[in-house]
Amino acid sequence: MQSYTYIIINFLTIIICFIYSFDQRIQFNKHFGAFLKSSIIVAIPFIIWDYYFTKIGVWWFNDTYLLGIRVLNLPIEEILFFICIPFSCTFTYFCLTKFFKFGWTNQLQKYLVPISIIISIIVAVIHQDKLYTTLTFSVCALSLIILHYIVKVNWLGKASFIYTILMAGFLPVNGVLTGTGLESPIVNYNDPFYLTIRILTIPIEDAVYGYVMIIWNIYLFNKFNKSDSIIRKNTLK
Repeated sequence: MQSYTYIIINFLTIIICFIYSFDQRIQFNKHFGAFLKSSIIVAIPFIIWDYYFTKIGVWWFNDTYLLGIRVLNLPIEEILFFICIPFSCTFTYFCLTKFFKFGWTNQLQKYLVPISIIISIIVAVIHQDKLYTTLTFSVCALSLIILHYIVKVNWLGKASFIYTILMAGFLPVNGVLTGTGLESPIVNYNDPFYLTIRILTIPIEDAVYGYVMIIWNIYLFNKFNKSDSIIRKNTLK
């Protein structure tokens, strides 16, 4: 039964959100196409990142908790992680923005983004000797620069606030992956590559890594969702 641990985590992460996607008040199922396109595009660079870090030993996986099926030397559960987690997060973002107004987060974005960029750059520069740390914080800074100053999206404050709410789910899910409640972690980290600062059992870099993944999923989801809506309207004419 231990070999089903990671796949069960993925299943539990997505199942409730998937069921409620068909609720008449939500109808997220109508946006599955936009989500799949966005999640696959975002998953590709993250899987490459994952593959490389696994190859050089930044992290590795405990076979005790895995089915034993691998793709690009990554557990199939790890591949599914890049679909399941974004689905739950995008679904939550979709629901909250559908039923609640977050106008006040515009001011939050105005100050949060430049502060986050500065902090990310400082951490990346100071800890250049720690690959996971410097790459994660560098990618975070670059992503915020692109989305805020170049693309000029207006939802980063809102997404950041919702991501904070999602930490309530992030902590138990990533906590189990990193060893909470288990005899040994499913995902193990090599100390020289990261800060070794943990939230419970979770490396702080994981929270930043997850944030970057989610904001790019939201960006592409919004983009594809808008495009699909235009196509549907033109088809109905």
